[in-house]
Amino acid sequence: MQCRKLFAIVAMMAQSQFSLADTLDNALALFEFAETAYPELLSPAAPPIQETQGYYVRYYSDTDIYLGVQGDNVYALGEQLGPGLIYVGKIGDLVTLAETDITDALLSNRRAECSYYADNLFSAVADIQRNILFSGSLQITVEGDECVFATNSIPNHDFNDNSAAFATNVSEVNAEFRIATLPSFASEVTAISLQTDNAILLNGVKVDLLAAGCFGVGDGNIGCNDIDQAWRYDPMSPLSQFGTDMHNAHTQPDGTYHYHGNPVALFEQQPNAESPVVGFAADGFPIYGSYIEDAGQIRAVSSSFQLKSGARPSGASDPGGNYDGTFVDDYEFVDGSGDLDECNGMMRSGAYGYYVIDAYPWILACFKGTPNQSFDKAAGGGGPPPPPG
Repeated sequence: MQCRKLFAIVAMMAQSQFSLADTLDNALALFEFAETAYPELLSPAAPPIQETQGYYVRYYSDTDIYLGVQGDNVYALGEQLGPGLIYVGKIGDLVTLAETDITDALLSNRRAECSYYADNLFSAVADIQRNILFSGSLQITVEGDECVFATNSIPNHDFNDNSAAFATNVSEVNAEFRIATLPSFASEVTAISLQTDNAILLNGVKVDLLAAGCFGVGDGNIGCNDIDQAWRYDPMSPLSQFGTDMHNAHTQPDGTYHYHGNPVALFEQQPNAESPVVGFAADGFPIYGSYIEDAGQIRAVSSSFQLKSGARPSGASDPGGNYDGTFVDDYEFVDGSGDLDECNGMMRSGAYGYYVIDAYPWILACFKGTPNQSFDKAAGGGGPPPPPG
């Protein structure tokens, strides 16, 4: 009987419309409506919201019932409802959810679990040089133990400003990425590669850090698809000319807009608080902005990769000259020389995450967990992967 009442609650909710901004707002609307409709079942009303492993939960002590929201899913738990956790349904199937406009939005959430970011997001932006308007679209949902990011790859900010020299025009490119709701460490790290995208950010744009250009291969811009090839250019070096715009992004040959470094429009660049989560790596761990609080001060985190000193080799297949950051090989990892580890991450407040920095390796250099196969470049389009860069 009590279980039927709980399902009656969500059936009534389907007749109402809420304008919901994010996962927490969704949860609040669900809790408040349910408590008003069935106070005898969910009592006392408005208990504190608990956050645990990606869930927003309220516990109703009079009836010993838990009502929880994980992403866009609703669950209930209580002895009188039956054994085990009860899946109630998708919030979007029960109430009308308004899309959230994230045009030029600065992020602020620091929660490490991807399920806290479930939402239907859109933006209205412009290709500046071409004077063309675009609509960005990102839907974040939770399916089982995975968060699903369905995106058209258009950012939430204007792009292709006059500093850019894109090789191809930006296009809407539909893609789906999946990450674990509760990521775990692998037995060994996995280096980033040319075959796997690195991350998906909370505006629906992916991170693809490595360039397909190496010294001595073609014109140095494309064609270097052997990951072991020496002297790969770093697209973020001020000495390289990869045509990125002011957001450290440009296009792949199919028109996919992607970042090579700091997505400056997503978080405050001169903050008075710790930086938020800006996205998630392919292994499911969060990516934070650049700033942490240290001894009461807000400061940028630092890389443990250091520029090598002296001159590069000058053989027939070597570029010669001094180590100056033009190439990925110009850097070496020096354990303990900065805040961050060999993958450009660290543990903080009980959670591991990678950090955006304004130095090599910019966002991440390897994965501490296991990358989801949805980030394999051949997975998105069913054909050969687009060249990186």
